[in-house]
This record gives sequence, C-alpha cells and structure tokens, in this order.
Amino acid sequence: MCLRSLPCPLFLLLLVASCSQSPVFEQYETVSRIGDQQEWAAKDLDDRDWEKGKPIVAGGQIYWFRTPIAILKAPGPLHPYGIQLDVYGEYEVFWDGVLIGKNGNPGQEAVLPPEGKMWATFSIPTHLTEAGQHVLAIRSSLYHFPDHSGIWGLKMDHYDDLLKDRLIESSYMHLFAGAFLIASFYFLLLFLSDKKEYATLIFSISCFLFFILILAEFSKAYMPIHYSMHIVRLRIIGSLMLGISFLIPFYFSMQFPFPKRKLLLTLFAGVLLFFFLSRYVFELTANNMVLSMWLFSFGIVVFGVYKRMKGARLVLLTLLLSVPIGFVTPFNKSLFAGFSLILLGMFYLLSLRIKEQRLAYETSLVQSTRLRLELLKKNIQPHFLMNTLTSLIDWVEEAPKKGVLFIEALAKEFDLFNQIENKTLIPIAQEIALCRTHLEIMEYRKEINYSLQEEGIDLKEKIPPGILHTLLENGITHSLPLEDNSIRFTLSFEANSDYKCYTFLTFAAGLGKETKKEGTGLKYIKARLTESYHGQWDFTSEPADHGWRNTIKIYS
Repeated sequence: MCLRSLPCPLFLLLLVASCSQSPVFEQYETVSRIGDQQEWAAKDLDDRDWEKGKPIVAGGQIYWFRTPIAILKAPGPLHPYGIQLDVYGEYEVFWDGVLIGKNGNPGQEAVLPPEGKMWATFSIPTHLTEAGQHVLAIRSSLYHFPDHSGIWGLKMDHYDDLLKDRLIESSYMHLFAGAFLIASFYFLLLFLSDKKEYATLIFSISCFLFFILILAEFSKAYMPIHYSMHIVRLRIIGSLMLGISFLIPFYFSMQFPFPKRKLLLTLFAGVLLFFFLSRYVFELTANNMVLSMWLFSFGIVVFGVYKRMKGARLVLLTLLLSVPIGFVTPFNKSLFAGFSLILLGMFYLLSLRIKEQRLAYETSLVQSTRLRLELLKKNIQPHFLMNTLTSLIDWVEEAPKKGVLFIEALAKEFDLFNQIENKTLIPIAQEIALCRTHLEIMEYRKEINYSLQEEGIDLKEKIPPGILHTLLENGITHSLPLEDNSIRFTLSFEANSDYKCYTFLTFAAGLGKETKKEGTGLKYIKARLTESYHGQWDFTSEPADHGWRNTIKIYS
C-alpha cells in the first residue's frame, strides 16, 4: 500500500501514483451467455450474438463470460503474465481456449460445500501471451447472489508482481494499522487515568475502529474469503465506517462547541443511518457516509475558525488536503489516506488539550504550593503567635488547667497541619477535626462561643486539605458575634449522579457586604480545587440573611 507511514499518507499516495507502470494489456467489452457448452471457451468462437453486460441468472445456473484482451507487450521468458480476478461465483478460467485455473466447482454449489475465494490470481502460459488479441473466457455459476454476476475486477501483469504487490501493500497497511492500535490503547489508558476526559475516549475508539477497518479491508490478500461471505465482510466494513463517520464530527463538536449541538448531531446520525440501511451498492453507501462526515466536520471546523478557537485552522487544512486525495487515487486508497489525515487533525487537537491541561496542572501546583506556604505562614506569623501567647499567658495565670488545654489544642492544630500540608486529598473527617481544633483555640483567644454542626456528611469522602479550615477562618476574621456572644457554622453535604456539593454557612453579624477583593484564602481554595479536579468544580461565596454562604460543587 502507498500509506507507508502515518505522518505523510498524501505524499506517499502521489509518489506511488507517479511511479506506476504503464499498462501491459487493453480490455474490451465483455459479453455473456447463459448455458454450458465447452466450445464456448474457444478463441475463434463467433460471439457476436452474445448479450452485452451482466446476465441475470437463476441460483446455481451455469453461464459464460467472454472478454477480448489485447496484450500490448509480450512478457520476458522468466516472467510470465498472470491475471487477477474479482468475480462473484465459483468458476473456471480459460485463456484462448486453454484451462488455466479453477476456483471452486461451478454448477455444483448446491450439492458441494463452498470452495474457492473471491479474489484469485492465475498464471498464463508464456506461449499464450504473445502480443496481440486474446480471449478470456470464464465458465461460472452463482448460487448465492444471482444479481451480482459479472467480472467486478480484472488486472493483468507479471504473475509474481501480482502476488508480491498485494502482499507488500497489505504488509504496509498492517504496519499502518498497528500504529493506530497502539494509539488507541495509549489514549484508552489516558482516559482510564482521568475518566472525565471523554474526548480522549472518543479518539481512542476512533483509532481502534480505523484499525479494524484496515484489517477488514486488506485481510483479503492472505485470507481466503468465499464470495458467499463477501456480503458479511461488506456489512462489517459498513458498520465500522458508520461508527467512524459519526465519531469524527462528534469529536470535533466537543472541541469546537456550536449552538444546537445535540439537535444537529441527532439529525446527522439519522442521515448516516439512512445511508447505512439503504439498499444501494456498497461503494455508493460508503461514499455517501464519508461525504456526509466530511461536510458536517467541515462545517464544525469552519465555525471553530470563525470563532478563532485554538487549533481550528490546522484542522481545516487537514480536511481540505483530504479532498484532492479522492480525485487522484482509487476509492480504497483515498478512504484510508483521507481518514488518516482527519485523525491526525483530531490528534493535534487532543495534544493541544493535553498540553493545556498539563500547563494548568503545573500552574495550579505552583500556585497551590505558594498559597499553602502563605497559609502556613499566616498561622505561625508573629501577629498570630503574639496574640495566641498573650492569651495563653492570661489563661495560665488565671486558670492553669484551661491554659494546659489551650496549649494542647494549639499543639494539635499544628500537628494536623503538619500531617496534611503535602497531601492533595484528605478524609473529610480529618478536615473537620482541624476545624474543631481551630475553633477551640479561637474560643480561648476571643472568649466567643464557637460551634460547628454537620449535616449529611459522608466520612468516606475526601477533599483538598485546608479549604474548609480557610472558610472557617474567614468567617471568624470577618464577622462579629451574635447577641448571645456566639458564632455558629454549619457544614452540609449532598450528592447525586452529576455532582457532590458542600455548603458552609456562617451565622454571625457584620457580614452584610460582599468583599470585592479576592483574598489569599479564596485564591488558595480555588487553586486547591483546580489541582484536584481540574475544571470540574464550581465555588461561590456570597452574603446571606444569616451571615455568609459558601458552596463548593464537584462535578462527576
């Protein structure tokens, strides 16, 4: 096959096309006749009264084809000519009246098991291949598909070249298919490591379907396929093309979102199913599906270019490059070359997405580390220590036992911070314990009654460390106690199939206005959420009648 490497299928197609050999034969019009007489194989038979075109025969009935062939150049003595046929049915092949090959048992298909193969190659004796006029005669029967009679493909060349070229073509295509198989496994593993990236899964499935499509198309070179099973092969190829033709625009729609996306994708799927279920010939059905896929993908990518979305221009170029391939190469070659170019465009978009995610993750790590250090510094800064130590001195002098409890609470908080500062996720129970310890310390310092209530908490859940503690500290710092000298906090949790939600409420006075400037605490929370959940989260912090409401949603 001309597709010898993944990056440049178009170049190789054009290269092979430019290096093709000049033809060695010229084929004339084929005539046919229903019946069975051995003299019909003769070279000099007068067949002017035979029917032109393909006959309609009853199942298993014998019929003959005769095709005049002019050999333009005689072969060398050690390089005989051969003929490669693509014929429905079981048949015998005659060249100038001489039997040169047999493919099955014509006329006996109803009583004998299937024999022969759809694509067969026969050697022509050298003494029958001098330059000039010759006659190819085929005695055939068609038990399974009477409406598919005829010679669907005929190629003549040196016999060894006919055998070798097909094997070489298949070997290159299987190497080509192997690249897509490896890519499909690689991106499947990437998806399993982060199951939220559905674009990676779509690309993996597309590569795998393309791999199976290549095997189904080129297995005919080494796997004998009886013509009765050919329709099964075509249905498999059609199903694979249906899947690929839908997944490619679906992938582009994920990368370049457009209005009414679900409706248009549903209509497009209906169009593909209409073509797939139609009773037209396979080539027409395949062409219709591929053309519909290309037009829909082209519209999506043009929309991406119009909206100046990243990567849209290069993908548009790959789509446009796939157009001339269809005009300069046969259908099977243009199909795989065009699909490979489009898949390269998909891979480019995916690489951009992975790069952006990696950069965002690295940025969030740097930001999270910086903010974590600032948060720790805030808890051990001189102002905090001086206030805490001053309060501690007072408690030791006035109530030594409570002073000891104050010291123990302070030590416990520092110990908990030491345990969680380098972790990405911690159990919610550990975060709540940190909050309660901090409230205990602040109660000693400010002599205000603090309380934390929990509603619906699932102790199996994990969250980024310090985010609830930060919300708690903000509530303490920016609020005044209620009339009963208390500040209350409530943490509730709910979950469904779409998201998990934490709601942190502050019941206090002095929180009537929303802070315009985002402080270090809120930046820390957002950095931590990005680090752990990428973009699959939402955080709101707003005033409420009772004081303040904070909501953290983590999407599935």
